[in-house]
Order: sequence, then structure tokens, then C-alpha cells
Amino acid sequence: MNNFMTILLHTYLSKMKTKSFIITTIITVLIVVGLANLSGIIDFFNKDNTEKIAVIDQSGVLFTPLEEQMKVINKDIHLEAYKGTEEGGEAAVKAGGYKGLLLLSFDNENLPEATYKARSIADSAVPSELQSGLQQLKTQQAASQINLSPEELGKLYEPINFNQIALEENAKTEEELNQARGLVYVLLFVIYFAVIMYANMIAMEVATEKSSRVMEILISSVSPIKQMFAKILGIGLLSLTQMALILLVGYYSIKQNLDSMEGGFFEFFGFGDIPASTIAYALIFFLLGYFLYATLAAFLGSLVSRIEDIQQMITPMTMMVVAGFMIAMFGLNQPEAPFVTITSYIPFFTPMLMFMRVGMLSLPVWEPIIGILILMVTITILAVFGARVYRGGVLMYGKSNSFKDIKKALQLTKNE
Repeated sequence: MNNFMTILLHTYLSKMKTKSFIITTIITVLIVVGLANLSGIIDFFNKDNTEKIAVIDQSGVLFTPLEEQMKVINKDIHLEAYKGTEEGGEAAVKAGGYKGLLLLSFDNENLPEATYKARSIADSAVPSELQSGLQQLKTQQAASQINLSPEELGKLYEPINFNQIALEENAKTEEELNQARGLVYVLLFVIYFAVIMYANMIAMEVATEKSSRVMEILISSVSPIKQMFAKILGIGLLSLTQMALILLVGYYSIKQNLDSMEGGFFEFFGFGDIPASTIAYALIFFLLGYFLYATLAAFLGSLVSRIEDIQQMITPMTMMVVAGFMIAMFGLNQPEAPFVTITSYIPFFTPMLMFMRVGMLSLPVWEPIIGILILMVTITILAVFGARVYRGGVLMYGKSNSFKDIKKALQLTKNE
């Protein structure tokens, strides 16, 4: 037991002190702080974000109503009547005096039309909003030509009332679904990146020790099975430490910026009212997903003698994580699809898919429990099998032959 704890603490502390871990943690924390202060950062850079547009009104009557429309659509777009010629306006735009030049006129049916000229048309935001303002003017002009009153025009373009009501007793409302979708989306990314990053870290740890021949010394004092689980738990503690630090910084930053986060992005992603059950399921499926892929990564790493071969060996594992993530992204819009339901019971997809379904749907309690049990059974089977492969794999050196080495590792275990 003392040897087990020694390897666990050594793995935990040595990884925590590495430059890559420290730099990654600092960068991630800065990103979290930046996202929490996003509104303030945007306001800082948008102190003077007025877009000046030179307007040559060839109709003589369109400039004023368009100016009023743009004040409603986007107050940062400032229209300025240009008194010179079209060539002079183009020169002023090229010189940087204006964002663009807008030519207003009437067409053959006496309806507004326009031409927008700019140094580059790559930025579509300003012309799109100008077009929107002109479209409203054209609608008003056309309505007046066929004698429609403003009230009649308003009724014509008034959006239809379309409500969605779930008939099942415990089904989530449309508002709850929108909140859950954003929250699950963010947490899925956390699970996805964490599983890939920390599982890869375990495989690299094992491969590095083998390549430096440290494994030969370790085998003489500690059994390979103890080594494998000590490394898995050591990296697991490391991941929880990093996650806890990031979450604490994120929680504090969000608390400090709650006033600026009301509505918009913050409301859409559902951070205003996070259900405790969703957080609990996220933690459970994160830990089970970690142990599932960590065990797999440990014995795959034991089959590799050179660090250069590690990516080739763990690529199938990485592809399974990616496949599960992609299915989960599809399931965010169709969580009740039979394909999503079936694949959520496949162990290597369960951590993400079952969590997505729990967050998006009002599932009976037995469904996530079955998913948890499937993961626990799979982890146990994989741990027993993985320990046998690990035990023989750490004794294998030379060029890796991919998954053919699993058979060799098992044979070496039997011969001991």
C-alpha cells in the first residue's frame, strides 16, 4: 500500500510541477476570466465604434427616413449627407474618411434602390443593416402605393403566435430546453477535452517511463497492476485539482460580473439557474468517462516502447471520443432520436450521450442508472483485462505492432 501511495503522489506532484501543466492551467484560467468579463472587454474596444457612411441621395427624399430607420436598427451607423460628386465620395472612402458610400435613388416603379461602395465588401455587417433599413422603407413605399394604412401594414407583417406545449407530465418547457441545451453544450465540451487530455497524459506517462527504462526498476519493487491504478488515480487527482481551480475562478468571476451578464449569452447558456441534478450527473459521467478511457489509455500506453508510437496506438481511442462527441452535438437538436437513445447505452459513448439526454429530457431515473451501471461494469472488465495486458506490456520493448501486441502481452502475463 505504501508503494501504491508513493507512485500515486509522485505521479500527481511531478505532473503538477511540469511547465506544460502550469502554462495550460494559467491560459485556461485567463480564458475563463476573459469570458466572464466579455461584456466589459467588448465595451472597452467599442468606445468609439461609429461607422460613418457618406450618402448621396439622388432621390432627394430618402435620406431623412433612412436616417431615422438606422437610429432604430443600429445607432452606431452614422449617415452623413455628402454634397460632392460620386467620384469625390469614392475618393473619400478610399482615403479612410468614410466606411462606405451609399447611393440612393428610385427605380422605374418609384421604389427605393441603392448601391453601396466600400474599399472592401468582406465586412457584410454594415451593408446588411443598411439593406434592412432600406427594405423597411421600400415596404412602406409599396404599402402607400396600394393605399395600406400603417395599422394594416403592421398586421400584415406581424409574426404568427406559435406556441409549443409538451403533453407529457414531466416534459421540459421550450424555455427550459433552450437553457438546458446551452448548458449541456458547454459541459459536453468540458467532458470531451478533459477525457482526451488526461487519458493521453496517462498513456504518455507510461510510454515515457518505458522508453527511459525506469519501468524495469519499478517492476522489481511494485506490481504492474498497482502501478497502473496508481497512475490512473494520480492523473485523476491532477484533473480534479485543475478543474476545481478553473471552476472556482470561473464562479468567482461570474459572481463579480452578474449584473453585466443578465440576458444575451449568459441567459442563453442557462448559467442563471443551473439545476443541481445536472451538475451532479455531469460530475458522475465525467469521472466514469475519465476512468473508462484512462484505463484503456494505460494499457495501450504499456504496449508502446517509444513515445513516437503513442499517438498511433491511442488514435482509435481518440476517434471513439470524437464520435461520441459528434453524436452528442447531433443529439442536442434531436435528443429523442432512436439512434441517439441506442448509442447512449454503448459504454464508450455513454459518458457524453447519456449526460446529454439527462440534461435535455425528463428521463425516468432508471435510464441514467442503467447507463451508470453499464459504465461501472465496463470499467471493471476493462480494468481486469487492462491490468493483465499492462502487466505483460510493460515487459515488451522494441517496435510496436499496434494491437497485435495485446496478444503478446497476455502471453507474457501467463508465462510469469
